[in-house]
Amino acid sequence: MTVRHISRILTALLIISTVFFAGCSQSPPPTEPSEPTTEQPEGARFIKLNESEARTVSQTLTISKQGIRSWVDFAPSLEYSARYVAQKPQCKLALDRYGLKVTWETLAKSIKRMQVLLPQLDAHPELLAKFFTFYRLDADPQFTGYYEPALQASLSRKKGYTCPLYAKPSDLQVLNLGDIHPRWKGQRALYRIESGKAVPYYDRKAIDINGVLKSRNLEIAWAKDPLDIFFLQIQGSGRLLLDDGSTKHILYSGKNGRPYVSLGRVMLNRGLLPKDGISMQSIRKYFDEHPKDAYKLLATNPSYVFFKLADSGPYGAMGQPLTPRVSLATDPSFIPLGSVFLFDVPLPEKDEQGAFQYGENIKGLGLAQDTGGAIKKHHLDFFSGYGEEATWIAGHMNTNGAVWLLLPK
Repeated sequence: MTVRHISRILTALLIISTVFFAGCSQSPPPTEPSEPTTEQPEGARFIKLNESEARTVSQTLTISKQGIRSWVDFAPSLEYSARYVAQKPQCKLALDRYGLKVTWETLAKSIKRMQVLLPQLDAHPELLAKFFTFYRLDADPQFTGYYEPALQASLSRKKGYTCPLYAKPSDLQVLNLGDIHPRWKGQRALYRIESGKAVPYYDRKAIDINGVLKSRNLEIAWAKDPLDIFFLQIQGSGRLLLDDGSTKHILYSGKNGRPYVSLGRVMLNRGLLPKDGISMQSIRKYFDEHPKDAYKLLATNPSYVFFKLADSGPYGAMGQPLTPRVSLATDPSFIPLGSVFLFDVPLPEKDEQGAFQYGENIKGLGLAQDTGGAIKKHHLDFFSGYGEEATWIAGHMNTNGAVWLLLPK
């Protein structure tokens, strides 16, 4: 790339910074990460790369593994993040971890800078190292996958469709704990009122086995299989393949506030699954062979998700559409919503016999556009999309990878 081309890019970035980010002129640039202290969880530092190291990372990217033909194809997904970040208080901190302090304005600049660079990156991916500082998450990040599931359903109860999907109940109350004390900012308590007292909302056993929500006109659809509903709740949204041949999107509407417990881990501890065989596929196989155990096993996870019907989707925690193999769910206290980052993780694939194996790594651009109840600390959830392949990838992805947060120089 010539000096003239680089000069043009710098000019464009300067204009954007002047026009779009004048409202928070006193906002400091990202601070340097400090050494870990006992106040922060271990294994969560951000390590700054020098430009040479960053260039090496940028030159090994393989966005084709993301189903992306050109860097410019990232533009719509970046715009979704831009819309979300623009609504945040620009001078406030989006990230404060180990001394790395990043404002919402800085995240907005990262997005705008990436948008300007996109047309140049097919030929010159090394520009990422010139215009961004790379911060590696020093924690061997764990990657799992999630997808947009499809399940057979009916909008009315009938033979074969007897498992209800519930809308959010009106007696489910939410208290923002940050309104009580700043130390609890971002935390919520979900509850109901019983005999004048606040008590935890009903758990999965009370809802699915005891039927406490029956006869309240909360059923929005009926499915064939309780395990289908359980997996839908884990994914957060999906598609209903209705008995009349039409399709309806079903989206996350709320949850009961109970802690999430891994069904696979419970089954492993009980000797129901082999140690190396925890996957959606192995769980389903067990349920198919032991249908009478279904509700009791599912009730070991007290967390419960409520839904709403829609004509489009899926949407992430930002309220924006998700993009397969680009959108990831993160813990916002580690990687804030709206963050732009690079990631490197092996992608599950099938061998010649159709058995699971990890294939080539996917090295691409990731956008933090969702969250999840089980996504904590350096755990990221990779959105694989819709369809048989996406379902298979999500069901088998559980491995470590690498993450580099991109912040503007």
